[in-house]
Amino acid sequence: MDESEIRHELEMLRTEHRDLDTAIEALHATSSADQLQLARLKKRKLRLRDDIVRLEDMLIPDIIA
Repeated sequence: MDESEIRHELEMLRTEHRDLDTAIEALHATSSADQLQLARLKKRKLRLRDDIVRLEDMLIPDIIA
């Protein structure tokens, strides 16, 4: 993957991460929140965060000290 592809993928993952955050908040606000669904969304959000960090690390060059 080149830098532009990584940046594009990062933007897509960040958007999905924000959307999941909104969905989690909305589900949490309902009185009949489905705990299993909530847990799945939170787990997906954490996976996305890991992917975002991995891609961000790819953009930062290794510095040999």
